[in-house]
Amino acid sequence: MASKRMKKRKVIVTAVSGVLLMLLYLIIFSFSEQNGEQSGSLSQMISEKCAAFINALSGKHWSDAVLAGWAEYFEHPIRKLAHFTEYACMGVLVYVLWSQWLRQGKRLYVLTVLWVFLSALGDEIHQLFVPGRYGSFADVLLDTSGGMFGMLFCICVYRLFRRRRAKKS
Repeated sequence: MASKRMKKRKVIVTAVSGVLLMLLYLIIFSFSEQNGEQSGSLSQMISEKCAAFINALSGKHWSDAVLAGWAEYFEHPIRKLAHFTEYACMGVLVYVLWSQWLRQGKRLYVLTVLWVFLSALGDEIHQLFVPGRYGSFADVLLDTSGGMFGMLFCICVYRLFRRRRAKKS
C-alpha cells in the first residue's frame, strides 16, 4: 500500500513540476522574443520603479535627474538578477522533477546542471534571431549558475528534512 502511495506521489510531483517548468519556459522565451526596444523599455521601467522605491524609503525627494541616474545604475544588475532568478527557478523545478526518479548523487546533479545549461544556451541562440538582441555566453554561464544555485538550495532542503526525520526515529 505504501509503495502505491509513493508511486502516486512521484507521478503527481513529476506532473506538477513538469507543468511549472513548461510555464517557466513560456515566460523565459516570451521575454527572449521581445525585440531590443521592448526589452530595454521593460528593464528601464523596472529600474525606474526601484529608484522611486529607494527614494521613498530614504525619505528624500530626489530630483528627476537623480532618479534617472539611479534608474540607469540599477538597469544592468536588475537584468542580470532576472536571468539568475529565472534559471534558479528552473534549477529547482528540474531537480525536483528528476529527483523523483533518480537517487541523490552525481547523476542527478549533472543532469540538472546540463539541462539548465542547454536551456540557457538555447535561449541565447534564440536571441541571435531577434532584432536588436544578441546572444551572450556570459549570460549562459550566469543562467547556469542560477540553475546550480536552485539545485543546491534543493539539496540543502532535502538534507535538512532527512536529518530531522533521522532525529525523530
